[in-house]
Amino acid sequence: MSKPGSTTDIARHQAAPAASWGELLSGRNGLRAVALTGGIALHAINVHIVTTILPSVVRDIGGLDYYAWNVTLFVVTSIIGSTLTNKLLAALGARRTYLLALAVFGAGALVCAAAGSMAAMLAGRAVQGVGGGLLAGLGYALIPLVFEQRLWSRAIALESGMWGISTLLGPAVGGLFAAGGHWRMAFWALAPLLLVQAALVAAQLGPRSVRAVQPVDAAMPLGRILLLAGSVLLMALAAQTDAAWLAAACVGGGVLLGWLVMRIDLRHRVSLLPRSGYAPGSAMGKVFACVALLVIGSCTEIFVPYFLQILHGYQPLGAGYMTAAMAGGWSAGSLLSSGRAGSGAERVVRLGPLLMTSGLAALALLLPGTWLGTGAAADAAIAIALAAAGLGIGLAWPHLIERAMRAANPGEENLTSAAVTTVQLYAMAVGAALAGLTANAAGLGAPGGVAGAQQAAAVLFAAFALAPALAAGLARSR
Repeated sequence: MSKPGSTTDIARHQAAPAASWGELLSGRNGLRAVALTGGIALHAINVHIVTTILPSVVRDIGGLDYYAWNVTLFVVTSIIGSTLTNKLLAALGARRTYLLALAVFGAGALVCAAAGSMAAMLAGRAVQGVGGGLLAGLGYALIPLVFEQRLWSRAIALESGMWGISTLLGPAVGGLFAAGGHWRMAFWALAPLLLVQAALVAAQLGPRSVRAVQPVDAAMPLGRILLLAGSVLLMALAAQTDAAWLAAACVGGGVLLGWLVMRIDLRHRVSLLPRSGYAPGSAMGKVFACVALLVIGSCTEIFVPYFLQILHGYQPLGAGYMTAAMAGGWSAGSLLSSGRAGSGAERVVRLGPLLMTSGLAALALLLPGTWLGTGAAADAAIAIALAAAGLGIGLAWPHLIERAMRAANPGEENLTSAAVTTVQLYAMAVGAALAGLTANAAGLGAPGGVAGAQQAAAVLFAAFALAPALAAGLARSR
């Protein structure tokens, strides 16, 4: 008999027919799917709401120098939350862990709503991040505990699709409250949605609906979690310093702390990631590397609204919705490819990173506005390139995550599911820090202005197109 994750087991699964959307979304499966994805939707919508209202927040309570820390602290504490997912699941069970995540997320939102200073706002964002990381981690961790294996790729695609939906709702909701001068209401508006989600979780994720969680050591690897958070914070600080040597020292220190976490994790009996995830030649190691590289490539999205406004004359709301083409492509790609199995799944895993590479390379030519210029033709080409970059990551995403779940050793299924979110968040933080460094060094800080933005756009997207190109190589080498 082959063990889970072996070549025989994987081949047998890939040969099985894929489940339909109707099987996932009908009856009790449908209610459970909503219970799992609702928390991710809340988390994702909140991310885009906050991004939209932050200028209004700063005008009201000050703290412009700490603007970026609203994102940095949220991501750092999200990593902490995601790494605790497996331990809390084993200790509290699925329902109570999910309700705890919703409570922590809601408490952070209320602190933000009442904030009278940037310090209070950052405290609220940090608390929200812990809850958001738990919600994101639970989304993946509960899939193998709630659904049979042939439904996994559909469920993963549905959760991925929530991020695309959030790009449509988040900017609109945040813009509505910000335009009316009521940014605090954007946080209060989450309260009724959290209550509805809590009621659904209480009804659908009881012991009879969720398979038993494998017992794990009760010890929490707090030291490594804090080192991981410190690694992210050091890299984030690099983008905020004017001295090149200090920026390099921050990046180097962040990388060193990340390496130290890996070395400790490999030797400790209670690990943050499955040990095979650290082996570059293993199936899980390649999946984690591909996930990290694709996420890093997607972090270029941070600067798209700025380049559209400075170089193409967009208004903020229009730039926000143009940028959403990347997330929309991600969602569409996940939903379209999730039904593929066997050789079809292999093809989209290999095609996706190549398509993302092409999209980012095209943006390096289009966003500076020197090749095709500005106007309707350029706008259409930019939208297509953004959608192609998102479509590329979306095509591969469900099958990469499913590969990781199937490669898990017996007893490490929940650890693997939670580790996917940890890898994704860590890559997001690293990618954001490196994107800031690259853009500033390429001209965003000096010479600045239109010329600096043109240089930064060309260099940033050309350099970051290398990340999915490397992922394409890894996907082919399986």
